[in-house]
Formats: sequence, C-alpha cells, structure tokens
Amino acid sequence: MDIPVSGFMYASDDSDPMHSHRLYITSWDGRPVHAHGFSGITSFDDGHSHQYAGQTEPAPTGVPHTHRYFTFTSVDDRHRHQIQGVTGPAIPYGNGGHYHEFNGFTTVEGSRPHRHHYGGSTGL
Repeated sequence: MDIPVSGFMYASDDSDPMHSHRLYITSWDGRPVHAHGFSGITSFDDGHSHQYAGQTEPAPTGVPHTHRYFTFTSVDDRHRHQIQGVTGPAIPYGNGGHYHEFNGFTTVEGSRPHRHHYGGSTGL
C-alpha cells in the first residue's frame, strides 16, 4: 500500500564526508502532520539525575495517533543515557489542542551500570 507523503528537504551544513539532507514531512496521506516538544528530568538514581529534551516524530493531525520519540540525556557523572519510546494516545485540551503522556526507562549506562525512570507529557 502506498501512502502519499509530502514535505521538503533541507541540505545540512555538516562537514561529514557523506552528503546528507533532512526531510521535513508536511503531510501524510493528505493530512497535515505535527510534532510535540518534550523535556524533563530523570529519576535520581546512583547519586544523580539527568535532564532531557527533544521533539517527537511527526504524526497525522486530526486522527487518533501516537508519536515515536528519541533523545539523549544530558551528560552527568561522566555518562549519558538514551531515551526512546512511543507516546500514549492524544489527550484533548478544551481549546482543540492535545498532548500525549510518555514514560519509560533509559538505557543502562555509567561506570556503575544503572538506568533511570523518566516520564511526563508533551507540549501542545
């Protein structure tokens, strides 16, 4: 099954010897797409916590949906963790907008291997 996708490409200014572009999707199957910002602080484990921030992957607007997300935490105690997952379904606000809840555990990292819990809700 083919799903029509439209968007635009942006040439990155990376000095990487491999040529690359970023693709910004603007519609998916004829529907406009949107993304949400998210941020927070992990649980306090092994004597420290980490901050994180990112933006979800785009998803269609106006239909039931979730978003995938991926980011790295700040470097604290000489290491960082990876965060990734899928948000919960859209939760409507009274003004026509919506948000998503998310939570999970980071990857296991550190000189004393450990992980942190994280969670929160996306922005509008």
